[in-house]
Amino acid sequence: MSNEVQNATTPGVSSNENIQMALKFLKDNGTLVALLVLVIFFSFADEAFFTPRNLTNLARQTTIVGIIAVGMTMVILINGIDLSVGSIVGLSAITVTLLMQAGVNIWLAVLLTLLLTGVIVGLWNGFWVAHYNIPPFIITLGMMTIARGLALTLSKGGSVPVTNPTFSKIGGNFIPAWISGIIIVAALALFFLVLFRGIQQKKKYNIQVKKQEIISSSVIAVLGLGISFYVFTAYRGIPYPVAIFIVIAFIGIFALENTKFGRRVYAMGGNEEAARLSGINIYRMKLIIYAIITALSALSGILLASRLNGASPNLGTMFELDAISAVIIGGTSFAGGIGTISGTVIGAFIIGILNNGMSLLGVPTFYQLMIKGFIIIAAVWFDVLSKKKKA
Repeated sequence: MSNEVQNATTPGVSSNENIQMALKFLKDNGTLVALLVLVIFFSFADEAFFTPRNLTNLARQTTIVGIIAVGMTMVILINGIDLSVGSIVGLSAITVTLLMQAGVNIWLAVLLTLLLTGVIVGLWNGFWVAHYNIPPFIITLGMMTIARGLALTLSKGGSVPVTNPTFSKIGGNFIPAWISGIIIVAALALFFLVLFRGIQQKKKYNIQVKKQEIISSSVIAVLGLGISFYVFTAYRGIPYPVAIFIVIAFIGIFALENTKFGRRVYAMGGNEEAARLSGINIYRMKLIIYAIITALSALSGILLASRLNGASPNLGTMFELDAISAVIIGGTSFAGGIGTISGTVIGAFIIGILNNGMSLLGVPTFYQLMIKGFIIIAAVWFDVLSKKKKA
């Protein structure tokens, strides 16, 4: 009798386990599911959406905010904020074009712009936040207006054209389609190699291998790289800015997950005082993190000026909203200590798809701003609810 009962209940237990695994997958990959839903929705809403040309343009547009969002992730992880990033984009675009007009070598102009409008401005922000413990909201809000004012002053309120034809290739050229295909296939092979080695290492040290995590990460990799292969080999290849964004994202992911720097970032976000007592140099870490985000913002400004073949002091307006949206939608907590750059990349593409899809459907810009504002509120609300459940 007992065997019959056991056999009868086994399928039910298995079914419950499958349901729980599915719910856990949805919970752990909510942003990815939302991304796929948006892609499907806009593909049916407008046939021009899911075409290689449009998706390539979408990826190139997302790159600018995505690069900023990588740095914003680190800042929010330490319970900070940087509202100056949009203005830094405009200032760096004006600076690099003016330097080239003055006869400075293109690569020296790029380097000087990254240093002057990126690293130095970031060190300035970090100094006030770390040394005087002034709220980063106030310091970066002040820098937001200063940088925008400087951009308007240097450009005299007008646009500055690009005079160097080589410069426009940085933001406008493509890696050839056949080389792009080889790169994507190699990236997929590298992913599975790293995944296999990780499994072997866990088995070696008797660490439990979670099949659900392996399956979900494999599905994400195959799906993402499969779409990338379709898009970039069917059109003109991978745009240079997209390739730069991918490299920066991978460096950021590696730094946060596999280095002392990353462990210190999470420790500061979890409990700054405990991190200080454990020997972490909080002052130096904040200087580095704020310098990173402004340097990445300056790089975005350079790429944008190159793509547009000119610069305007108003470039980058409201980019801080998109960057913060990407980070929060990607699962990073505003309270700090929780979040990943891979989640931010997905969040950046969600924002990019929303912008692109709503533009194709003719949704007015002011409605787009309202929708993105509600998305930020919803993401923060979800974060608060999650913390209450854990408590």
